[in-house]
Amino acid sequence: MGVSNNQNQRTRTRIGVAILLTIAAIHAFRVGSYLSGNAYKYYYSFASDIMIPFAAYFSLWMNEIQFRFLRKWYIKVIICFCVMTFSEIMQYFGIYFFGSTFDWIDILMYALGSLTAAFLDKQILERLMPFLKYDTLDN
Repeated sequence: MGVSNNQNQRTRTRIGVAILLTIAAIHAFRVGSYLSGNAYKYYYSFASDIMIPFAAYFSLWMNEIQFRFLRKWYIKVIICFCVMTFSEIMQYFGIYFFGSTFDWIDILMYALGSLTAAFLDKQILERLMPFLKYDTLDN
């Protein structure tokens, strides 16, 4: 017998919250402050640019049972990437939302974060827990 939508939702919520709390802890405990040299520089330049869209992807992922349009991985990637890129473009015009300095490389990091989250979702989580696949959900 398959996993019910309620069990699926609970599992998604647990995994999603664990991912979000991990990313929050990395920021709260300022993990980058323990690095030095180039590692410190690159961490503070790009780590959040990767982690924020990664977290956003899994925020959407937790809700794909209720919102069918979110069930395709590429929709979640597009939403995360577009929101973050819009924020970066606004920084260019002096409007600050997720950051304060415009950098083209940040846009590449947003793509990396979004695509890494999709990879974790589709290639790792769905292989470990096949019941998470959206096509196995009750319609």
